[in-house]
This record gives sequence, structure tokens and C-alpha cells, in this order.
Amino acid sequence: MNPYIFSRTLAAFALSASLISAASAQNSAPQPVPIVSTIPDPQDRPLPAPMILQVDATDIDRAIFRVQQTINVETGKPLILLYPQWLPGKHGPRGALSEMTGLMIRSGGKTLRWTRDPVQVYAFHVDVPQGTTSVDVEFQFTSPIRESEGRIVVTPNMMNVQWEQVALYPAGHFTRAIQVQPSITLPEGWTGVAALDGAKITGNRIDYGITSFETLVDSPMFAGPHYKKWDLGHNVTLNVWADDAKYLAAKPEQIAAHRALVDESLLLFGSKHFDRYEFLLGLTEELGGIGLEHHRSSENTRETDYFTEWDDNMSERGLLPHEFVHSWNGKFRRPATMWTPDYATPMRDNLLWVYEGQTSFWDLVLGARAGLQSKEMVLAEWAKYAGFYAEQPGRIWRSVEDTTHDPIFGARKPKPFASQARGEDYYNESSLIWLDADMTIRTLSKGTKSLDDFAKAFFGVRDADWGVLTYDFEAIVRTLNAVQPYDWAKFLDTKLRQPGQPAPLAGIEKGGYKLVWKEEPNIFDKELMKEGNNFNLTHSLGISLNKDASVTSVLWESPAFKANIVNGTKIIAVNGYAYSKDGLTTAIKAAKDGKTPIRLIVERNKRFEQIDIAYSGGLRYPHLEVTGQGKTAMDHLLSPRRNKQ
Repeated sequence: MNPYIFSRTLAAFALSASLISAASAQNSAPQPVPIVSTIPDPQDRPLPAPMILQVDATDIDRAIFRVQQTINVETGKPLILLYPQWLPGKHGPRGALSEMTGLMIRSGGKTLRWTRDPVQVYAFHVDVPQGTTSVDVEFQFTSPIRESEGRIVVTPNMMNVQWEQVALYPAGHFTRAIQVQPSITLPEGWTGVAALDGAKITGNRIDYGITSFETLVDSPMFAGPHYKKWDLGHNVTLNVWADDAKYLAAKPEQIAAHRALVDESLLLFGSKHFDRYEFLLGLTEELGGIGLEHHRSSENTRETDYFTEWDDNMSERGLLPHEFVHSWNGKFRRPATMWTPDYATPMRDNLLWVYEGQTSFWDLVLGARAGLQSKEMVLAEWAKYAGFYAEQPGRIWRSVEDTTHDPIFGARKPKPFASQARGEDYYNESSLIWLDADMTIRTLSKGTKSLDDFAKAFFGVRDADWGVLTYDFEAIVRTLNAVQPYDWAKFLDTKLRQPGQPAPLAGIEKGGYKLVWKEEPNIFDKELMKEGNNFNLTHSLGISLNKDASVTSVLWESPAFKANIVNGTKIIAVNGYAYSKDGLTTAIKAAKDGKTPIRLIVERNKRFEQIDIAYSGGLRYPHLEVTGQGKTAMDHLLSPRRNKQ
């Protein structure tokens, strides 16, 4: 470069830099306002007197719960009321604060001012005059009317009352130290059940005895006019509500299978951590779906034909075993970082691969042992999971344990490419890893021990203890080593905490089976597709379609992905003919010659285009196939125990 030009360039650069520096010096540069919490930490100390909670649930036309509370005020302490935010079983901040309206707080007939905390928005600061001993609280819980607004909890024939949605509580206390006396008024002719003690029924009002706020929140209610209950033994009751009374026609053998579930569970754990247990089951097409665990009960919904079309819905019958197991795993034994003293303290979900993952293992095992599901159905469900994780690309970068944080930031929101992002895989992938643990124990002990021994040693301790016994990673490892010595710390750390692991097939293979691929769906996949009216082509084209031929999921790097098909794409035609499931099936089979592309006309964002998919692998569905002779270790795992007693 010419020296003169170079010197001019340097001078220009220096001038520019000085101008920028001068301009920067004149820019506003604020400092952050400190965040100072004004919410007192919870302490294990009682309120001066029980809260009074009255809920009017009679407005089913508008799905509004009207709430009245009386709350004692502690002398010399500020009154801060909290709406529950971090809820056990939901594993994240899921409090329904947006549906709470009309908050009025009064004392002696005078309206008191309240202000919402600008940081912890679930907290309300109340201006309480000196000498005030109690305040009266009034608000409405305007439950969702449309699915787009949230889960529907009130219909003309059923409701699901979750007490955390209809109550405030004072800050500064453990929830177990807050006493409350609840009551609820139901529509005329409705029956309501909650696992609360001291119920006194006057007309359509139920008054319960004094209990802790923690127990109240853990004891939801189902109610409705079409109700029937069955005694399952051991102080366990199956309570069922339905959209119509005709759906309550359960046969004796169907109830016997539920009774067997209770028997098998008690044989497995060897203890009870409840004085009574209430299955709350809604058979409905109107109430929002749920499966949620509690210590002495569970909230469950299934299709209306749960009993009346029993032979056609076996895949649905894993829910009740899952939620029942949670009484031991999740409610009694709980990760130390997931037990919180109130509903404002965040949870740390790292050990959900035990809380939910091992529960998902046991729900399949107990379902088979009880006869709620056949061995073939359970094997097919494990086949589905094995096939999915064998080809899930997201496992390369994200560990199973990392998916335990999904309930906090994902909130089960649909994802554009779920197979790459991963979701709550701590359920089903962990189930396969616990299967591996079971088969490892069986192999090393020469069949004398199994994960059953771990369940009894870990979850079955302290019979009749209805509190919470916490644990950490080291406690899991210690108990496994006590059952069968092995490097369990490395086993769990590698398979659950490290990404990029081989497909979780070891348990299946040690159990005497192998993963194979066939053109016909296994019985679990077949039933799911029938129930959901969808078409699962995940392992062939890499897509799933709903009844309208719109794509609902796309496997990362699959043939469909490479052809730029995304969620929401609608298939209009296949190889020149209007779309049909049979037509697409025929096209996939024809393309196996490697010469015939699968030609689609698709609609996306009101635009039509032709897409050719280069795929010749045919239809592929996962199955488990036995590899040896005689009864396998997996067969032993799924066999009933009650017949051996």
C-alpha cells in the first residue's frame, strides 16, 4: 500500500474511534434496580387458628367456582397471601393464577388494599390495620370453558376440584403447618369424593374436618351425578363418574383386575403409606384429560367406553397402575430437591428418572401381573419405546436427566421437531433403563433377586408412614448395591446423565427378546392409531398424520424432513390420487423397488406443491421377538406374584 494512503487511513480510523468513544460517553447507561424479596421464607410454625375455606361449585353453566376464606392475621407480622404456583406432581410452576378473578379482602366489613408483588406475582401484600385479627377473602376461579383456554374442569356431568386453584395461604409457613377447615357446595344430586377426613353431608354441601393445607391440596375431588364405586380391598376404593350412567356398567372380571392391581402392588412394596386410597376415575369425552398422583388418591380420566368396550382399549389401562405406584414412588419417597415446604419454592427435577421413570417401569409390570394388560400388550409398548429411542436423534446431544427440566421450561408445549429437541423422555426411556437394571440384577444373582427387591427395600420401608421420606442419588446407589453389588453409580450416570449413549435395548436383550421391524404395527401401536384416528409412519417416511392428513410430527433427518415436510403440512394427493391411508400405504410398499418415488401433492400455508420423497424402506413398525427357548427373564418379570403366595 502507498505510505501516504496508509497514513491517511490510520488517521481516519483514529478520528472515527475518537468520535465513537465521545458518542459512547454521552450514552445513557443505567444500573439495575436491585431485586429484594419481601416474601418471608417458609418456617415450620403453625397459624394461630385454622383457615376457613368455603367453595361454591354450583355454577356449572359458567364453570365458575366462588371462593370465600377467613384467614387469621399474626400480630406484628405483615400479611402476604400466596396463590399456589409450584405444584407437586406437575413438576413445574403450573399454578392457575390467570383464572383467578375478583379478589377482594375485607376486615370488619371494610375493604382492604392489596398489591401484587412485582417479582413474585403469585404473592399479594395486604394492608392490614393495626389490631386486625382476621381477614375475609373472596374471589372467583373462572375455569376454562374452551380447550384453547386450558384444561376443562367443569362440564354439565362432571367436575374436578383441585383445591390449590380455589385457595390462598399466608406466606411464612410450611404448608403442613397451616390448618384449614374446607367445605364445598355441589350441584343438587351430585356425589363428590375426596380423600379428606371427617366429611359431613348436609343437602348438597360437604363439610370436612380440619386438616393441613398440604393434605388439602393433595386431596382433590371428582364430582358428578353419574357415580358408582367398588371396594378393591385393603381400604382402596375405585370411584367412577361418567358422562352417562350407561358407561358405569362394569363386569365383575373387570373389577377383579383392578382388585388384582391393588394386591400385586402391596405384594411388590410390602407396605402401605396410606390409611385409605381413593381412585378418582372420570369416564368422559368432555372433561379435560388428567393423570395425577396424590398420597391417598389419584385423578384419572379415560374414554367413556373404558368398561363397555373393554377388549378394545387395553392400551388405556396403564394409567391407574402408574398413579397408584406414585403413592410409594413420588409421594412417600421423594427426591430431596423435589420436596418443598410451600408452593412458592422452586423444585429441582433432576431425579424424575426415578420418580416418573421407575414408576413407568412398574406401571407396565403391575398392569401385566394384575391382568389389566396382557403380556403381549406390555411387550408391544416397550417395543414402541425401544424403536423410538433407537432412532431418536436428540439423544445424541441431550441426556435423559436433562429432559427432567422440560416440565419447567417446556410445559408440554408442542415442538416443531420434538425428536431432535426431546421432551419428557425421563418417563419412557427411563422405563427401558430400569428394565435393564432389573435384568442386570437377575443375571448377576442367577435369578434369585430382581428390581422387586429394590422396590421393597427402597419404597416399602416404614409401613403406615404417611409423611415424606426424601432421598438423593447416593441413596439409590446404596440400596441397589445392597440388593446386588455392582457399579450402579457408573451404570446410572452413564445411561441417564450422559448423552450419546447406545439405544436402550440392553434390558430387552438380557430379558430374552430383541427389537425387530415388521410391516404390520404391533398391537400397542395399532390400538393407539385406532383410538387417535391417526397414521404413524415415524419409522418409514418419518411423519405422523392426523385424521385430516395433516402432519403432526416429523422425525429429524427422516425422508420427509429432507423433503422439507414440516408440522401442519397437509397431504392432498398421493401418486396422482386423492389422499387416503390405504393409498399412501400402497405407495410406500410400491417404492420398495427403489425406482418409484412417493409423489405427494401437499398444502402448506395456503400454497400447493408437488414433493417427491426418495424412500424405499417400506413400512416399519417395532416389535419384540423372543430369542431363546422356554420362559424368558422378561416372562418371569411380568408373571403374577399373588398366585405364588
